[in-house]
Amino acid sequence: MANFTERIIGAAKLDNHAYEEVEADTSATIQAMTVVILSAVSGGIGGISGGGFFVSTIAALIGWLMWAFLTYAIGTRLLAEPQTNADLGQLMRTLGFAQSPGLLRFFGIIPSVGPLFLGIIQIWILVAMVIAVRQALDYTTTGRAVSVCLIGWVASILIIVIISFVFGPTAS
Repeated sequence: MANFTERIIGAAKLDNHAYEEVEADTSATIQAMTVVILSAVSGGIGGISGGGFFVSTIAALIGWLMWAFLTYAIGTRLLAEPQTNADLGQLMRTLGFAQSPGLLRFFGIIPSVGPLFLGIIQIWILVAMVIAVRQALDYTTTGRAVSVCLIGWVASILIIVIISFVFGPTAS
């Protein structure tokens, strides 16, 4: 079994075996949460969070939980394959480790090239999320995992818009 650092590196390298390992290890949920927190802190250093470290960390944790729940619901109910067998914890772990490239977000602080680094890292994270979903849901094709992520992305935007509308500054 790989240690925490090896898991982070494996996940960042988009290694299927790293995602399979954290999917199967029920004790890795805290590790996955730690990756999400460290990625949020790195983003704060890199200048991508305007709300401060505490707020951005809480938002990252809520986003991680929401994303895991959405991908679980979509992937196991709407787009399940015959061999799909997953639980919410498996998605939490794999999606948490998919944030591993985000540990490099602190490079966003570099003048002139920081935004380029942040863009590359965000694409890297998206690719890692697709791999995490594919592995956790035991899909045979990447296309199905991409579909789950796209549907989840649209659903999460709708949820955020509704929450913003209900609880936003103009709400009475």
